[in-house]
Amino acid sequence: MATRRTFLKLAGAAGLAAPSLASAQGAGRVVVVGGGFGGAIAARTLKQLDPKLSVTLVEPNPIYTACPFSNSVLANLREISQQQFRYDGIKGAGVTVAETSATAVDAAARTVTLADGTKLSWDRLVLSPGIDFDWGAIPGYDEAAAQKMPHAWKAGAQTVLLRQQLQDMKDGGLVVMSSPPNPFRCPPGPYERASLIAYWLSIWKPKSKLLLLDSKDTFSKQRLFQNGWDQLYPGMIEWVPLSKGGKVTSVDPATLTLVTEFGSHKADVANVIPPQKAGVIAAKAGVADRTGWCPVEPVAFESTLQRGIHVLGDAAIMGAMPKSAFAANAQAKVCAAAIVELLAGRAPQQPLLINTCYSLLAADYGISIAGVYRPDKGLLAEVPGAGGVSALSAVGGLRGQEALYASSWFRTVTAETFG
Repeated sequence: MATRRTFLKLAGAAGLAAPSLASAQGAGRVVVVGGGFGGAIAARTLKQLDPKLSVTLVEPNPIYTACPFSNSVLANLREISQQQFRYDGIKGAGVTVAETSATAVDAAARTVTLADGTKLSWDRLVLSPGIDFDWGAIPGYDEAAAQKMPHAWKAGAQTVLLRQQLQDMKDGGLVVMSSPPNPFRCPPGPYERASLIAYWLSIWKPKSKLLLLDSKDTFSKQRLFQNGWDQLYPGMIEWVPLSKGGKVTSVDPATLTLVTEFGSHKADVANVIPPQKAGVIAAKAGVADRTGWCPVEPVAFESTLQRGIHVLGDAAIMGAMPKSAFAANAQAKVCAAAIVELLAGRAPQQPLLINTCYSLLAADYGISIAGVYRPDKGLLAEVPGAGGVSALSAVGGLRGQEALYASSWFRTVTAETFG
C-alpha cells in the first residue's frame, strides 16, 4: 500500500518533473474543447504559465455537473446541486469561454467551427471531450431506453432519474446493474455505485437485493470491494462475472429485462452502463481510431493521427493510466506545460504523472488505489512499486480516514478547476 506520506513524496517528485517555465515567452492561440476536469484545468494552466497566450475554452454547458461523487447522490449522501460548478473562476483567470458546441475541426486549416458558425483559429488544439456511448452495442438499448433504464454515467438528469427510481421501488425489489467491458470511464465506478446503492437499501429497503452483471471476470480493487460487501452488506449484492453469464447481450426496456447468454433478469430498477467511446468531436477531428478512442504520444499527449491536436482525459488512450478525473487533471497540467514549450520552440520534458482513485462503500468507508506513470515505448507505463492499494485488513479508523481523504480530494480538485 502507498502510505499518505509516500504518496505526498511521489506527488512532489511529479511536480519536480514538470519543466521550468519562468522564462517562457511564447505566445499563440490555443483552443480547448471540453470544460471538464481535463479541459478546464488545461485552459487555466495555459494562462497561468504564459499570460500572453490567447486561450479559448469551448463548452456549451454553463454549469458543469461532476461525475466524481455523483454515486453519493444516489445514496442521498449529497444533492445534485453539490456536484455543479460554474465557469466564472475560469473566466476570471483570463480564459475566454465560448458557451457553445464545437461542430467541426479542420486540422489542415487549424480551425474549429462552432455551432453558431464561428471559426476559431488555433496554433494548438486541446480536445477533452469526455465520453459518448456506443448506443448500438447492446440491442434494445438506446437514448430512449435510457429514460427507463438509466445509465447515469454522465452526471445530471440521469443521476436524479436513477435516484428517483430507487426511492420509488418497493422494499424487497431487485436492482439490476450492468457493467461494460474495458475500457470505460472510471474503472472502479460501477462497484462503488453498487456499494452505495446497497448502503441506501440497507437503511431504507433492507429486504431488497442488487444483482451486478459484469462483462469482465476481474475489476479494479476487487478484493477490497468484495471484502467490504461481505462485511457491510452480507447477502445483498450478487456479482456475476463474464465467465458465469454476466455479459448483457440485449435489454427490453418495456419489461425492464436484461438478457445474458445464460438467462434473463427482470429488474424493478435497471441501471445499464453501456460501452463507451471518445466524445463525438474526436471522430470529427480525425483523432479517434477504430476502437473509438484517441491514441496519443505520452509526453505532450499530442494525437498520433493529427499533428497539433492534443487529447486529454477519458477520450484518450493513455496506456496503463486509467480514465479518471484525477488522471485528467494531471494530464492537463503536463499538456499545458508541454504546449507552452512547443510554442516557444523548445522540446517538452518527460513527465511523471500520478493517479489516485478513491471509492466509497459507505458514508464512512473508503478505499483507494494509486499509481505513478511515465512514458515508455510510446505509452504511459506504471512505475513498478511506486503505487499501491488500501490495506486489505484495515485497522482502527483507516476506512473512515480514506473516506475523509476522498472528500478532501473532491473539494480540492473542484476548487482548483472551477474556483
